[in-house]
Amino acid sequence: MYEGLHAEEAVGPAAVSTGQLPPPGVVAAFVREAHERYGEVTDGTVADYIPALAKADPAWFGICVAGVSGETFAIGEAALPFSIQSISKPFVFALVCEALGGGRARAAIGVNATGLPFNSVMAIELNGERTVNPMVNAGAIATTSLAPGANAEERWRFIREGLSRFAGRELAMDEEVYASEAATNQRNQGIARLLHGYGRMYCDPDEATDIYTRQCAINVTAGDLAVMGATLADGGVNPVTKERVLEPERCRRVLAVMATAGLYEQSGDWLYEIGLPGKSGVAGGIVAIAPGKGGLGVFSPPLDAAGNSVRGLLVTRFLSERLGLNLFASAPAG
Repeated sequence: MYEGLHAEEAVGPAAVSTGQLPPPGVVAAFVREAHERYGEVTDGTVADYIPALAKADPAWFGICVAGVSGETFAIGEAALPFSIQSISKPFVFALVCEALGGGRARAAIGVNATGLPFNSVMAIELNGERTVNPMVNAGAIATTSLAPGANAEERWRFIREGLSRFAGRELAMDEEVYASEAATNQRNQGIARLLHGYGRMYCDPDEATDIYTRQCAINVTAGDLAVMGATLADGGVNPVTKERVLEPERCRRVLAVMATAGLYEQSGDWLYEIGLPGKSGVAGGIVAIAPGKGGLGVFSPPLDAAGNSVRGLLVTRFLSERLGLNLFASAPAG
């Protein structure tokens, strides 16, 4: 690979290519239509490998769109809390990039897609970088191990407070989900120790796994996810609180990794159909980001075979098309 691609060269202010959401009435109407259109879909099954998640009602279904203007458009169970799970990964990566610099984070973690499942051990062995990217479990645990702090509690506070700034409100961990995951996360413990042996963990591996388990158990809502996504869409400024959470340069790097690896081995299909950076979580959440326009959060617990919310995928594709969000869509100039 051309080594210059790894340099974070300062080339002056960057030009951007973004649009805007349709008028508020149009956005609200399409959000309602999406909820009505897919509310009766019964495909998929609720995750049960984490026992606490198996209690979710398959009928729960919430949608929220948050624009960079700060307006939100929500329907259904958009205010119902659920654990963020893997959707925490890009936001923690963003916080670590902001704290340490994108170049150091990239060198320590990697940014290339694996083409393999999120918890693959084979991906670690097959790739020289070992951690590969921050969207899969290996890279995410390594990312968590890079969180600044002199001890576990300081690192945990850095992550929880950072995710809260993205959401625009104080977020808290679900104790039941944390206990359930901590009792069943032996594979993640093994991944962390394997990475430690390769020199790709940056604090004690058991400590990093525990903090990672805590971050996945933080409760959010579909509304929170929409605002968190809109913060990345708005160059790092939370459109509701107006607080700068992230520098614009970091936003585009995070969105690039989400686009290429956010849906794991289905990331190519996701980009082909939806054309947006996105991330899914096993509790049934999905976040998608339209740079310069806003964020979309969906919550619906039934998952497909790859672990993605069935209704969430349908809604995201529908709204991407209807609201003109697809990054690859264009029309003739003449």
